[in-house]
Amino acid sequence: NVSLALANQIAAATVAACSASGYAVTATVVDRAGNVRAMQRADNAGPHTLEASRLKAYTSASARNTTLAMMEASQKNPAAANLKDIPGYLLLGGGVPVRAGNDVIGAVGVGGAPGGHLDEQCALAALEQVKAALQ
Repeated sequence: NVSLALANQIAAATVAACSASGYAVTATVVDRAGNVRAMQRADNAGPHTLEASRLKAYTSASARNTTLAMMEASQKNPAAANLKDIPGYLLLGGGVPVRAGNDVIGAVGVGGAPGGHLDEQCALAALEQVKAALQ
């Protein structure tokens, strides 16, 4: 499971990555069960970004997939169209699983950049920064 220290590192690195690109976001890190471990909200991030980032993280941890991939699958595949109806799921880009080897130990969700693909880029940049801790 993702530790509190690692969750805080990921959240901080995610907010910093988005801030460097001019985006005010909230980053939420959840454990493998989808429970919040850490949340950081940048100055000027909208209030909606708190819940959006939490739901993206929960969705990603639950499905062990990126929310962008899930969103695209639900749009293209009629068999996956009802994913959006699962309580607590948010099918917008910005949720990324946190993996230690092949194991999903949590997820990070990002809300506030002007597009889910940009939220996801910030999360991936943060995970790249902490990859040594995930070995």
